[in-house]
Amino acid sequence: MAKRDFYEVLGCQKGADDASLKSAYRKLAMQFHPDRNPGDNEAEHKFKEINEAYDTLKDPQKRAAYDRFGHAAFENGGGRGPAGFGPEFASSMSDIFEDIFGDFMGGGGGAGRRGGGGAARMRGSDLRYNLEISLEESFEGRTVEIDVPTLATCETCDGSGAKPGTGTHTCRQCNGHGKVRAAQGFFTIERTCPVCQGRGVMMDQPCTDCGGQGRRQQSRKLSVDIPKGIEDGTRIRLANEGEAGLRGGPPGDLYIFISLRPHELFQRDGADLYARVPIAMTTAALGGEFEVPTLDQARAKVKVPAGTQPGQRVRLKGKGMPVLRSKDVGDLYVQLDIETPQALSRRQRELLEEFARLETEETSPNSGGFFDKLKKMFEA
Repeated sequence: MAKRDFYEVLGCQKGADDASLKSAYRKLAMQFHPDRNPGDNEAEHKFKEINEAYDTLKDPQKRAAYDRFGHAAFENGGGRGPAGFGPEFASSMSDIFEDIFGDFMGGGGGAGRRGGGGAARMRGSDLRYNLEISLEESFEGRTVEIDVPTLATCETCDGSGAKPGTGTHTCRQCNGHGKVRAAQGFFTIERTCPVCQGRGVMMDQPCTDCGGQGRRQQSRKLSVDIPKGIEDGTRIRLANEGEAGLRGGPPGDLYIFISLRPHELFQRDGADLYARVPIAMTTAALGGEFEVPTLDQARAKVKVPAGTQPGQRVRLKGKGMPVLRSKDVGDLYVQLDIETPQALSRRQRELLEEFARLETEETSPNSGGFFDKLKKMFEA
């Protein structure tokens, strides 16, 4: 299968500048990264394709060769490329991840990850908190307090990880770069320094309270505003309320996932509420009215038309849920379930039997018509 043009792969024009190439690559790399597309072979192929394209175009020498000769510039060379390209030609893959995924994976690239004293500063992890609320709380909106177990900045070392009054020194293994390289044939492999763990510096003495991490486990109290009309499954983001960053790095975010407890009377569908109410057979036949409670702590009158059939609904406009971040309000639908009389007295039974004798097709048109159809089917 022929390779696609590298500029086409990145969605850039041939004369695009370095910033445009990097921006295009960053966007595509995040979209097709294997961690975001587990088990997706097509995404994995595209990820490799855009890596290869950017690996070539970000290097001025390689780009010049590609612009002149196309893909042929890198063929027939055992992976070494055209004349003039040394072993460092193949080491750029690690540079790509350093340049592009430094921010994405939790921190800046190169020196941007180092804070005071040169120690590596990594962004803290995001946290999830599951919060269950009642339907009434969703209707009214409220502020709730939650306790969140998290890693907070160590107060003893102020997040630096170093024992107060002590300093740091440059890592002798990597000479402060945080990375070490090893040549393997035509390739140069770059990896995190195993001594300083990528920090580039070593603390003279780590903080005794946090063990050099710059953060400690603790529980925090937070106030969360629950807006009116919030729905089951809604996610609320509290920026910078997640775990503290490593050695003074920026904190992560806290995501609160809302779930609604089942209600004993109402069921919710979007902004509308549904309730099932049993009514007596006589009320359904003769008509009547009754009251139902509403979530605004009031009562609403429900009128039952004479001749109401089982499952018929009555709509109460504006008695449902408020719409999130809107002035609109849903409706309440009351489904009427007709209850058949039980444990009849002798007199009640006599009256019903008398009614049955007087019953005509006009009083029960559906059942009368149905049995007439059955009779004709049996006679056919």
